[in-house]
Amino acid sequence: MKTVLAPIDFSDVSDQVVAAAVELACGVEGRLVLLHVTLPQPRLGGDAALAESGAEFASLAEGDAHRRLHQLQEELRARGVAAHAVLRTGPPGECITHQAERLAADYIVMGSHGHTAFYDLIVGSTTTRVLQEARCRVMVVTPGCRSRRHRSGS
Repeated sequence: MKTVLAPIDFSDVSDQVVAAAVELACGVEGRLVLLHVTLPQPRLGGDAALAESGAEFASLAEGDAHRRLHQLQEELRARGVAAHAVLRTGPPGECITHQAERLAADYIVMGSHGHTAFYDLIVGSTTTRVLQEARCRVMVVTPGCRSRRHRSGS
């Protein structure tokens, strides 16, 4: 069975990513794995109260992500899609490529926020990292754009 990995961040492009991933998974009679990556909690040295409130915020954010991810999984299953949800914490690009390898994913369908090349050069881009490191086919969905960029895996 083919595996389609769809990393989502619940941004505006996530609905388009899910739609494209569902279409692909159904087209190859495969399963869809929804992945959401939360960032690790930053270390706030010195102030215990600040560190505690940061941990509380991170816990609430992770709980909200878990709820939304599993709600989406159940909506897709109700439509007959073989969907599974995975929540990970860490650097997004690293978590996405690691999860793709772990699942032996055949495809990754992910969004790009459409930053400029200069922004990506200075700040970096999760999409660019995945395109460079993934060993499977990658489909990039951009906001409001119907065309998709593909890159075959190595």
